[in-house]
Amino acid sequence: MSGRGSDGPGVIWVEVVATVLLALAAVATAWSGYQANRWHGEQAIAFSHANASRLESTRASNLANTQTEIDVTTFSQWVDAYARHETQLAEFYRRRFRKEFQPAVAAWVATQPLKNVNAPLTPFAMASYRLEATERAERLQQAAEAASAEASQDIQRADDYVLAVVLFSASLFFGGISTRMQGFRSRVVVLGLGCAVLLGTLAWIATFPVSISI
Repeated sequence: MSGRGSDGPGVIWVEVVATVLLALAAVATAWSGYQANRWHGEQAIAFSHANASRLESTRASNLANTQTEIDVTTFSQWVDAYARHETQLAEFYRRRFRKEFQPAVAAWVATQPLKNVNAPLTPFAMASYRLEATERAERLQQAAEAASAEASQDIQRADDYVLAVVLFSASLFFGGISTRMQGFRSRVVVLGLGCAVLLGTLAWIATFPVSISI
């Protein structure tokens, strides 16, 4: 007899290993493809969050700019009356300061800007001048940057899983072709190569994060 029968138990062992290899590689390929699709979905969600945060940050920044313009306008009117010691007119304008602006003006007046040459030029240069809209815009911008970084990481994860699909497909190829080869030694070498690719790729993807749909 020739071919497979002449190799006896060795051939049976090779065929068993090839069958296990093909089964594991097929499951691993399907899993990696699923994970690649999941992480592409995750990156789309992260990019959506980043865009939404940037949009809200722009709105908050525009609001802050508008509020600053209002503060500058009312302050210009007030400081003119204040410098001329027109108390009643100065008080008229001061009562119209926005609530957020009042602490900065009070702190600036306390520095006696008319007498103190080292006083800040305007309340806008002082740490006490703070706008909630500006702080919110900064927080949203940081959130957008974090979401963008997460999206980039998700893309890399998806790409890694796609590469794993390619490697598992290679192990499937080696496992499949090993069953069609005539020489026992050649079959063992090809099968061993397929097993090495499979095991190496399994060990690699074991370090990957997993995304599960709930």
